[in-house]
Amino acid sequence: GSLFTFLAGELAHVSNWPLYYLFCFGTELGNELFYILFFPFWIWNLDPLVGRRLVVIWVLVMYLGQCTKDIIRWPRPASPPVVKLEVFYNSEYSMPSTHAMSGTAIPISMVLLTYGRWQYPLMYGLILIPCWCSLVCLSRIYMGMHSILDIIAGFLYTILILAIFYPFVDLIDNFNQTHKYAPLIIIGLHLALGIFSFTLDTWSTSRGDTAEILGSGAGIACGSHVTYNMGLILDPSLDILPLARPPITATLCGKAILRILIGMVFVLIVRDIMKKITIPLACKIFNIPCDDVRKARQHMEVELPYRYITYGMVGFSITFLVPYIFFFIGIS
Repeated sequence: GSLFTFLAGELAHVSNWPLYYLFCFGTELGNELFYILFFPFWIWNLDPLVGRRLVVIWVLVMYLGQCTKDIIRWPRPASPPVVKLEVFYNSEYSMPSTHAMSGTAIPISMVLLTYGRWQYPLMYGLILIPCWCSLVCLSRIYMGMHSILDIIAGFLYTILILAIFYPFVDLIDNFNQTHKYAPLIIIGLHLALGIFSFTLDTWSTSRGDTAEILGSGAGIACGSHVTYNMGLILDPSLDILPLARPPITATLCGKAILRILIGMVFVLIVRDIMKKITIPLACKIFNIPCDDVRKARQHMEVELPYRYITYGMVGFSITFLVPYIFFFIGIS
């Protein structure tokens, strides 16, 4: 039978709990909580080069997706007949699905970036891509947030973006690390993109998300520039590729867990401090009443600097400050 029986005015009745939890997990793979754990995990524990390049691709795909949403302006599926299980994102548009876009871009890029760099059977990658991708895509339909068309459009749009831009990711990453004026160019470019995206439409949750994505992208790129120039993290030379997987030992796992715990605590503290500083500061500069934070944040003058600076610092912490702490306490 149908997954949900929708009774007018009553809550939806979940008839299949395992499926519900599976799709909740699928949707999480496109939310902030996942990103703030996933990218640092790559950068601190697995392979900084792959982590940085994944971020470059993710920023590009998500930015183009969010802007396209605001240009096309298709509303979310109507409810009823659809049961909406995620009310928070209801103020955004639905076409193309940015969840579907990141759910397609991340696994594909992961395989493209690691194959030939690490020794592992390609089969694993070819299994991962459809599983990850379909889990995220189907979860969006299940959650009532997207039509099948939004999902297909998001998937195809991502393939197009990857086909065009993937060849340049190497160049972009090298530029970020080595060019003398890279930080200025990175910050200026990401800020300009943010301001442009804010002119596309009225306020919605996607605005802040766009600024957040751009800010963290800029922060991660600037952090990698500083790390590179200080010689903190050196990428393995090309002649020793493909890299063999190190044997999994208790020490290795212990260090990895320690890095994630210390790193995440630091990142969350940075995020909190920046949030407490930037919102009142932006309100003061632009003369916006600050007593109601939610209301104040609906002003572009508050939301853009708050998200951009806060997540810029989060990104910078992920690629520079945290690895520096690891180096200092001897767990790098």
